[in-house]
Amino acid sequence: MAEDSLRIGGLSSGLAVILNGEDSKEGSSKSRLVSNCDDFGHQSVERTLEYIFGLPNKSVGSISDQIDGSLIRAIIKNECSEFRSSSGVLLRNRDGICAVGNGCGPHIMGLDESSICGDIGIIRPPLLVESLAMFSSARANASVWKGKWMYEVILETSGIQQLGWATLSCPFTDHKGVGDADDSYAFDGRRVRKWNKDAEPYGQSWVVGDVIGCCIDLDHNEISFYRNGVSLGVAFRGIRKMGPGFGYFPAISLSQGERCELNFGSRPFKYPVEGYLPFQAPPSINSFAFHLLRCLSRLLDMHCMERAEHSSFEKLRRLKRFVSFEDLFHPVTRGICEEFFHVLEANAQSIEYISWGPFLSFMMEVFGVQAPHDYSSLDRILDVFLEFQGSSLLFEHIINALSCGCKAAKLVLTECPWSGSYPYLALACHLLRREELMVLWWKSTDFESLFEGFLSQKGPNKQDLESMIPSVWWPGSFEDLSYENSMSLTTTALSDAVSKIEEKHRDLCRLVIQFIPPVTPPQLPGSVFRTFLQNLLLKNRGADRNVPPPGVSCNSVLVSLYTVLLHFLSEGFGMGDICDWLKRCENGRDVGFLHRGGEQSFPIALFLKNDPHRTDISRLGGSFNHLSKLHPVSDQDDEVVRWEEGCMDDEETRVTHLSSKKPCCCSSYDADFARSMKDPIRYTNKGSRSHCSSISERSAHVATECSAGSLNDEIADKPSSSDQSESEFDYRPVQHIWFVPRESNISSATLREEELLDVLLLLYHIGLAPNFKQASYYMSHQSQSISLLEEADRQIRERACGEQLKRLKEARNNYREEVVDCVRHCAWYRISLFSRWKQRGMYATCMWTVQLLLVLSKVDSVFLYIPEYYLEALVDCFHVLRKGDPPFVPSSIFIKQGLAAFVTFVVTHFNDPRISSAELRDLLLQSISVLLQYKEYLAAFESNEAATQRMPKALLSAFDNRSWIPVTNILLRLCKGSGFGSSKHGESSVSSVVFQRLLREACINDEGLFSAFLNRLFNTLSWTMTEFSVSVREMQEKYQVLEFQQKKCSFIFDLSCNLTRVLEFCTREIPQAFLRGTDTNLRRLTELIVFMLNHITSAADAEFFELSLRRHGQSLEKVNRGMILAPLVGIILNLLDASEDTEFIEEHNDVVGIFASMDCPGSVHCGFQLLLDYNWAGSFRGDSYLSKLGQLENFLALLVSRSEYEVVGRTGFEEETEIVDDSICCICYASEADARFAPCSHRSCYGCITRHLLNCHRCFFCNATVLEVVRIGEKAD
Repeated sequence: MAEDSLRIGGLSSGLAVILNGEDSKEGSSKSRLVSNCDDFGHQSVERTLEYIFGLPNKSVGSISDQIDGSLIRAIIKNECSEFRSSSGVLLRNRDGICAVGNGCGPHIMGLDESSICGDIGIIRPPLLVESLAMFSSARANASVWKGKWMYEVILETSGIQQLGWATLSCPFTDHKGVGDADDSYAFDGRRVRKWNKDAEPYGQSWVVGDVIGCCIDLDHNEISFYRNGVSLGVAFRGIRKMGPGFGYFPAISLSQGERCELNFGSRPFKYPVEGYLPFQAPPSINSFAFHLLRCLSRLLDMHCMERAEHSSFEKLRRLKRFVSFEDLFHPVTRGICEEFFHVLEANAQSIEYISWGPFLSFMMEVFGVQAPHDYSSLDRILDVFLEFQGSSLLFEHIINALSCGCKAAKLVLTECPWSGSYPYLALACHLLRREELMVLWWKSTDFESLFEGFLSQKGPNKQDLESMIPSVWWPGSFEDLSYENSMSLTTTALSDAVSKIEEKHRDLCRLVIQFIPPVTPPQLPGSVFRTFLQNLLLKNRGADRNVPPPGVSCNSVLVSLYTVLLHFLSEGFGMGDICDWLKRCENGRDVGFLHRGGEQSFPIALFLKNDPHRTDISRLGGSFNHLSKLHPVSDQDDEVVRWEEGCMDDEETRVTHLSSKKPCCCSSYDADFARSMKDPIRYTNKGSRSHCSSISERSAHVATECSAGSLNDEIADKPSSSDQSESEFDYRPVQHIWFVPRESNISSATLREEELLDVLLLLYHIGLAPNFKQASYYMSHQSQSISLLEEADRQIRERACGEQLKRLKEARNNYREEVVDCVRHCAWYRISLFSRWKQRGMYATCMWTVQLLLVLSKVDSVFLYIPEYYLEALVDCFHVLRKGDPPFVPSSIFIKQGLAAFVTFVVTHFNDPRISSAELRDLLLQSISVLLQYKEYLAAFESNEAATQRMPKALLSAFDNRSWIPVTNILLRLCKGSGFGSSKHGESSVSSVVFQRLLREACINDEGLFSAFLNRLFNTLSWTMTEFSVSVREMQEKYQVLEFQQKKCSFIFDLSCNLTRVLEFCTREIPQAFLRGTDTNLRRLTELIVFMLNHITSAADAEFFELSLRRHGQSLEKVNRGMILAPLVGIILNLLDASEDTEFIEEHNDVVGIFASMDCPGSVHCGFQLLLDYNWAGSFRGDSYLSKLGQLENFLALLVSRSEYEVVGRTGFEEETEIVDDSICCICYASEADARFAPCSHRSCYGCITRHLLNCHRCFFCNATVLEVVRIGEKAD
């Protein structure tokens, strides 16, 4: 099959070589042509034609007539007959193939419809198939029983597919397919397995765009598979021999939504394997067509050399040794094309093969795969070919072939920067500059799918990355220093290749935008592109689900289109003013839409219209159908909202594109910072040493882990944040915002930049966000693997002995492999996703989006209709930039210089009841939680007016069933460093005195809010400690620590510690809540402390207890029981200090008395003794804690004395109550029943009733609804 394609790149041998000098290595060709030209003056035309047509010397007789197409065709028919006769050679030696139902011999290959199990549909002819059922299988309509055969499969998706061979005896069912029977063999690259009844590891993982060659050698009874032309090895040996009519069929099994394109030989193989035949033989005219195109190639070689060596060529022409290119070009090309199209018309079924094979190779050779391209030669050829009527079908196949080539083209390091899909895109862009070819493409039924093909980029798997990035280096590695420079050069070359491809994507999209389709009524530029975008979004509805529906686009298409739109909106369209629909700045520069500043506008009809591609998109207020019934807004369909950039920011800190201080995306610092990052590899962070790295933040991980509700489903219902009134979310009096009618001179069918922004955000949500998530995973895993590798190296140096050393070295090798793999993946993501201009555009997108959301949040009727993906894309894009590797800008100016509005938005909407999705509100809360870990971002919150005014109360009210974990993390970060034993590692430097004061004021000024918060805090902490105690007890009973149980224990323990720290803060800042008024809060606090101490001291094995807390890799110094004991000590000391304060000296609840009244004084004393005996030296700097422990020791002594007194008093009290039992509370049996429920009249003590009503408003005796609580003494009065 090698002869089916011309050599791509460089010049063909021929006249060009002869004129290239005496030192040419093509000696034979040169000497032949020179000898043919030695007869002066009379035979130059004949000899030239002999060279062009590859004929022997003097085989063309003397030509006396004028050279025209007829003469050329006569030469072809007379002198090139051997190519016609040799075309049948390929049809020989094809014994061993048998077609189903058609007898033996060549036929049109396809799927045998009678063999289909499930539902396999042909998406596009000839054989692009998709499974529409859960599991579908099918065989081809031909089998082979001897010889060597193959077929190719181009993967449109990369999920579970079983590709291979099966006999008729292989049964297909809903669960069994190819490879699940004896005479059935398959390869599955998703699971990297080969299948023949049982599965075994084999091959490589596959990716979208891979070409899988399925080969069967029945001479040696072997089956093997190829991936992109590289052998994966023999998969099966000793397969059973078959006879005629009982051979092996090509067969496939696909999971639901999986797509692939089968090629049995109707098109040239992408990667033919020597010795293996296609099922469908090449057409008989293939060799002849190949020869004719080769003749054209030789003719063009003359033109290339005439341009390169003009003076030498003119000298030869004057001597009449040569005929000039211009004298021969038109008649020769005309004659060749006439014969070419005559042959194609006579063999119409061969057009597809000729187009995909010889003709595509010819076009690529003329144009050149590398820049500079030969535009003039290609244009001359196109001019001739397009004159013929049959050229339409030919070029239709060419466009299809170029689109398919983009899907399967892989980046090759040695070919950079002209690698990957670049050659196909460059040729396609040049072809489509011709109006007739653009119209031809636009009119084809596959226009949109071909457009997607052009936008496809084949991603690499592990083996591809190894070949693309052979040398790997990372900071701190012990690799050869040359690897650093080598990797830098490699990543630079790959970055250039990706940039070239992205540039051609933009060129193609510009052509489509500029194209005006020939329809009536006439349309404006951009209409075709707009329709494509709408249909693409319609096709990808539900693409963000865990299991996407069948038929969605390839991820690379979404990413490429996003990249194109981002460049247009950020860097400008670069094609001038098209019918006035592209806005331009006053100075005439093509400034990107996202960077213009000044007055901004947005058509709210984008949200309010029920377009087909938006029907299923969730809105902030719920589904569109639901909102349209409750909040109809049809009268605003034509309105546009306008505002001044930065109008939602504080005037003192406002940064806009028109202010003196520019945003990060347009500041001079951005350019300086980019230049300083000479080698992005050096900025690959190793872990938590920098908060700009993509590390796994523990708090965010905890919040995410709990957001599913698996751990907190059992907590009693608590007040929800939805109880907040909407007036609270109308934070700032809005100025410089107004609504105006849509400008009448702008057609609704015109492509608008605001609409492109809308599409951009959706593409980010469904296309980019998953990729950034994967990139974050590899960056985090790289950090962890480097730490494990360094630890293994340390242990090897310290423990170099015997079997342990062997195990350590094996572990080290595994860790190193993981690091190398992660470094390669991270490098690839930096190349493909984190280009500097992309980060700049993403930053501007965040600025634009957050301002739009803040503006529309002042208009309920519109805010409800905003799609959820606006908010999701904003938050995700913000954090991707924040964690960028390398960082976009320093964290000190990341928010301050352009994104202060983001802080305003998250703090004003994390408990906005208009946002119906609890997951979205959680997302905003988690953003706050993550940002407050770092002092630079904490400063942004402290300087933000909205944050200081709203966040403290909003956090307290948001501490409910769902959001308590992120709220706890936020409160902890605001208050950290102020508790007992929490300042050893300098944590106080990240705490916020400002927010501690604001939280204190909020609790004091709104007693109802604080009371509800404190009740939920008690309930939640009680639940987490119960769960923790149960988990530890389960492990102790089995005396084994399972990974899942250990993870659960560690997780719940962290939550309990955080909650206890928050409670410690409350006792320090608001002690009056416990020491004044009723003793309900103090009693609940005391019970909780005793409860927690009992659970901690009940662990029989202290070592086992602490082992259950630590995850893999955590040290005893960081995770121990002191984490929970320290805040308990702090709580007690806070209460004691407050009791001695003059503010509480006159009247306060008796702390010692409450502790002494507990039913289990022995357990209480034991718990306090544990607090005293614990080794606190590791939690403090110096010995300042000793005085605190002395205070605690004095408290314990007083408590022991008081407890003994309480025991004596309780004994006498019990003797008296035996007589008057009805007057004692039957709940606590410690107080008088001095209150009753109304209307049921059941009695209990006021304290028990008050605690009960905090969580339930029903009588705990009869379950009747409680309307009132009546104090018995008050009624008597």
